[in-house]
Amino acid sequence: MIDATPAEPPIIVRVGAASHTGLRRRVNEDAYLAQAPLFLVADGMGGHDAGDRASAAVVAEFAHLVGGPSLAIDQMRAALRRARSRVEAIASDGRAAGTTLAGVVVADVGGVGYWLTVNVGDSRTYRFAQGVLEQISVDHSVVQELLDAGVLSGADAATDSRRNEITRAIGAGSEGQADYWMVPAEPGDRILVCSDGLSGEVPADRLRDILAEESDPDAAATRLIHEALLHGGRDNVTAVVVDAVHVAGYDDVYDTAPAGARQAEADGDTRPRAGTRGDV
Repeated sequence: MIDATPAEPPIIVRVGAASHTGLRRRVNEDAYLAQAPLFLVADGMGGHDAGDRASAAVVAEFAHLVGGPSLAIDQMRAALRRARSRVEAIASDGRAAGTTLAGVVVADVGGVGYWLTVNVGDSRTYRFAQGVLEQISVDHSVVQELLDAGVLSGADAATDSRRNEITRAIGAGSEGQADYWMVPAEPGDRILVCSDGLSGEVPADRLRDILAEESDPDAAATRLIHEALLHGGRDNVTAVVVDAVHVAGYDDVYDTAPAGARQAEADGDTRPRAGTRGDV
């Protein structure tokens, strides 16, 4: 007799999401996916003729992966290649289509629950844990490169005229190579994935306060959108909030992928809870 019992996800989650066109735009070029095991935000780039079509096409491609308990990095890479082809097809119609992509995917590494994070562009992924808000993703932007080089200070970055110029995208003439991180998950982790319509409007300490005050992920996402509108709402704004309720193998979580894990599972840089950046 075949045991048809579905495998338990390595991370059991609660999720909430919200999106708004903003106060100065007529079209919402953001798109998101908030169905286990994928939690993603795509921001169609302002100024491109088909930004809304590009972000929707990318999310639609990844939606084919919804429903399983977890995903591996090779599945994400293959989906990203297909998504890029979709965006290029839009651009081939004479439209300059492009989009960012950021988010987390539930991953199983040797029986342990991990967040597999992905980002292309300047949409962001944060983790709120034990009262601390940490940005996991690293912006692919001109301003971030200047910060890394020590040419620009953090205080000046928020008002720099180049703050909306990104260096990687899916489409829009970019190769769009993604960064991947493997992040050990813990029960109580709260993940925030958002477009720059949120991170560019609302200070990080305010994001932290809202995530701390709202226990329900839907309420947290809705309040974050409202906060962005209160701060001006100059862009489309999207927030996906993911709470880790249970994490498989939590007692045995390491700061790096377990040595016994198969390479296909552990491929990609592993980000410790106090780690540094790495590209894949």
